Amino acid sequence: MIFDTDVLIWFFRGDHSAGRAVDSERSRRISIVSLMELLQGAKSKKEAAELRRFFRDNAIEVVPINEAIAYGALALMEEHAQADGLQVADALIAATALQLGETLATANVRHFRPLRGIRLKEFRRVSRNP
Repeated sequence: MIFDTDVLIWFFRGDHSAGRAVDSERSRRISIVSLMELLQGAKSKKEAAELRRFFRDNAIEVVPINEAIAYGALALMEEHAQADGLQVADALIAATALQLGETLATANVRHFRPLRGIRLKEFRRVSRNP
């Protein structure tokens, strides 16, 4: 399973349904793009280091962008940027899932639904945490 950044954000905010979604999967991966987005939102170097440590300690693989993923994202952008408003980060995350033959868990299914061949698992936030 590839987890989109939005699921991870809810996970780190302590959302129980996001915790269950991540914990229930044996194979847990994220695109390096999601890690970059999370690091961009980190409030300090300490928080950034904690993020990296979390992924390492919890066996969540960070998948780098390779040539196949880059060209896959390019093809997605050519087909969907104008027609569907596909953004670069989403194209790279989707291309990662497609290249690995993995399902993408996301709360933003509308961003990915137009993409042929992608398997989606919709994350729905159930719990309301304080």
